[in-house]
Amino acid sequence: MNKLSFDQLSALSDDARLSPRLRMNHNIHSDLSDPVQRLAIAMEPDTYIRPHRHMETWELLTALRGRFIVLTFDDEGVVINRAVLGEEDSVIETPVAGWHAVLSLDTDAVIFEVKQGPYKAFKEEDFAPWSPAADDDNHKVLMRWYREAQVGQRWSGC
Repeated sequence: MNKLSFDQLSALSDDARLSPRLRMNHNIHSDLSDPVQRLAIAMEPDTYIRPHRHMETWELLTALRGRFIVLTFDDEGVVINRAVLGEEDSVIETPVAGWHAVLSLDTDAVIFEVKQGPYKAFKEEDFAPWSPAADDDNHKVLMRWYREAQVGQRWSGC
């Protein structure tokens, strides 16, 4: 039996706070080639999840601890869906090739992700072309916008 204890979640959050990217994951699956990827991701509020898509898989998310804003976008960067996991919603699924981004609202927050495998590293074309790269300070402005972004709105920094 594979388990993920509350103590493990706390340790994962401790590791995330010390990580330069302010996030850390714990894989439940045993190998990156597994056909279903299952992982807990501790995410601090200042971690940047650049809008991205998975061309070959859906992605299912649920909050294990804390709250998360999840936004989905059309190709031009207009918000088409907004969810607050851990507050308004319990589980969301982003469709194959759906642009999406996640913002942690709380310290020590942990989200659980399930998607089809095997694991594939991101390529530049997997990131929304209208979004700033992680090394571009404009990503901080985009993250502040995530907090208030509503369906039908487009980030003005595009």
